[in-house]
Amino acid sequence: MKKLIVLFVIFFQGINVVFAQQTETKEKEKEVDLNEVVLVKKKKAIEQKPDRTIFDFESQAHLNSGSVLEGLKKLPGLIVSDVAGMMYQGKQLDVFLDGRPLNISSNDLNAFLEGMPANSIEKVEIITQPGAEFPATSGGAIINVITSRRAKSYLSATYSSGANFTNNDKFRARFNNSLMLSSKNKYFGWQLNVGQNYRESALWSTVTNRANNTNTILSDTEADRIGRSTFAKSAMTIDFKRDRLLFNYDVNYNNNDSYVLGSGLGFQTNDFSKNKNIRQDAVATYQKRFDAIDKKLDFKFNFIRNNNDFNLDSRLMNANVLDNSSVQDYFNFKADYSEEIKILDEGKISVGTLYDNLSFETKQDGTTNLDYTRRTAATYLEFQSSYKSFDFILGGRAEDYSIKGKTDTNDLTPFNQFRFFPNASVQYNFAPQIYFNVNYNKKINLPSTSSLNPNNTNYQNPNVNYSGNPQLQPTIFDNFGMKISAFDYAFIGYSISSAKNQVINRVLENSNVVSNTSINVPELKIHNFNVGLPIPYMLFTKGLKETMKFDFNPDKINFLYAYAGYQIHQIPDLDTKGFWIFNLMSQIVLPKDIKFITNYNYSTTKGNYYYFVAEESFSHSLDVTLSKKFLNDKLSISINFDDILNTNRQGFGSSGTDLLLQSKSDTRRFGFTLNYKIPTKNKLAKEDPNMLNKNKKEESNPVLN
Repeated sequence: MKKLIVLFVIFFQGINVVFAQQTETKEKEKEVDLNEVVLVKKKKAIEQKPDRTIFDFESQAHLNSGSVLEGLKKLPGLIVSDVAGMMYQGKQLDVFLDGRPLNISSNDLNAFLEGMPANSIEKVEIITQPGAEFPATSGGAIINVITSRRAKSYLSATYSSGANFTNNDKFRARFNNSLMLSSKNKYFGWQLNVGQNYRESALWSTVTNRANNTNTILSDTEADRIGRSTFAKSAMTIDFKRDRLLFNYDVNYNNNDSYVLGSGLGFQTNDFSKNKNIRQDAVATYQKRFDAIDKKLDFKFNFIRNNNDFNLDSRLMNANVLDNSSVQDYFNFKADYSEEIKILDEGKISVGTLYDNLSFETKQDGTTNLDYTRRTAATYLEFQSSYKSFDFILGGRAEDYSIKGKTDTNDLTPFNQFRFFPNASVQYNFAPQIYFNVNYNKKINLPSTSSLNPNNTNYQNPNVNYSGNPQLQPTIFDNFGMKISAFDYAFIGYSISSAKNQVINRVLENSNVVSNTSINVPELKIHNFNVGLPIPYMLFTKGLKETMKFDFNPDKINFLYAYAGYQIHQIPDLDTKGFWIFNLMSQIVLPKDIKFITNYNYSTTKGNYYYFVAEESFSHSLDVTLSKKFLNDKLSISINFDDILNTNRQGFGSSGTDLLLQSKSDTRRFGFTLNYKIPTKNKLAKEDPNMLNKNKKEESNPVLN
């Protein structure tokens, strides 16, 4: 009993440390400059909300020193791997960019996120409880990557750059540069963000058959890869008194080469692959505002085109092995209305509608082998209310689906259904920013076009092949969760996700030939327990009593943030085991305000991730970052040392087979990142307030969304 009391005291001591900054922050919220009042919002490294967790990338050097993908891998509780995909606290993630779904996954998603420098990201939201206003097709959870916004009065500019170097088998380099230009006045604003990313990397992969206690290497490959990415993001806003018209156009171009040496049972290869991808995204939004500031009406139209070409040439035979391409077009129209109404003490009603259409066509050697279309029509209604210390959310979303298509040999299994998706949440507030929340929602996950694509868009050889499955069916989720959270940094949570027809990656072996595809699992349950706790180091030097007397800002103190999560995947007719994920992030403020940040990740072995068994820790790395700001915070420089112990590797067994799948990248690297806010001589160029939305909708970007 005494141990339990001590743990409870330490848990809420971490809470008290964060709470102590509230008085100091409030005193800084207003700053008077001549006749202007400039609001200043102090950012938090981690912010817990009832339906989401927000991670600030912009001010955390250990997150923005590489690519977006590398930064995401450092978030506590987030799994990113070639085998596991992207999952947060047991929930498969649907990826959004600036509040809009990317509609890409698998290798295309990894290449897209790897091509974006992390210092172009402001923050990342992980929405664990998407309400009725979010598409039911978001599945279990949403990760919303929000790009940097620095809209100012008059013209401003920010330059960002970074470089990383590795020296495993040979010296390799990565460089990224970007420039942000923005301007704003009382009538309109515009913004342009352009950049490039060049990266050299290596990947070593081995597939071993361990049948009959004999190790037979079926495939052993070494890939020397070069990735080139360029992007441009443009936006314009026009103000009409209260109303606003927004235009966005983004384009991303990826050109990736890979030189692969392969050998294995009965073969030897020397191949070259080229993968080109162009993604264009155009949005028009009209925001109607009324005399009552709580009343809002938004109309949004979005069109996305994604072109992908993949070629594989054999340099031994001097011949083309694969020539695959795909074109995906997606358009979306949505309307959302909300206003406050009297429900109990206070309340709000939200209603909206959506219509979207996706077409996906794939070709192999110029012949169409998949023609797929998907149409969704939806409407939703959601109520929010409060009564004394309780907050309530009750909503429902109705969606009608029409999915059809054909391959070069037969028609796809059609999916024409009308479904209703309820959601509910009850929260009890013990005190400001201390709450207990219980929630439920039903969701659906439509198979991604990457999973459907019958063509191979990966390296393959005579013993290993990849293919999609055009006959995949949608997945239905029932998600339950509960969480107690205090002042953003401390929390304890439990969730269970029950899925029917879950789409998973399956690796099988037949006569020493390995096939990698996607299948539907009839039933699946994922249990997840997680806890996060800040621990100030002065607790050990000054004791609990003295520590509680201090009134300080956690951004200026030395502390350890500890996270632990446990997951177990339950699959009928399969004996599964759970696994733990641990993350420790330490901050030490050195003299001259130099921040020394250490990030350590580790996952236990022998646990099941769907049909895979982790025989090596799939998340094991030690990263160190040193950062400092100069020139009145206009220039920030960080130096990073990633995967110092060179332990970041993957090793999975595949249930029902004797296979061992191993892979290792050149993750041990050294680099630096800098961000420079180019000063302006115009004294009126003040930073606009970067206030987080107070409602349940996506954290929309006022300029770039």
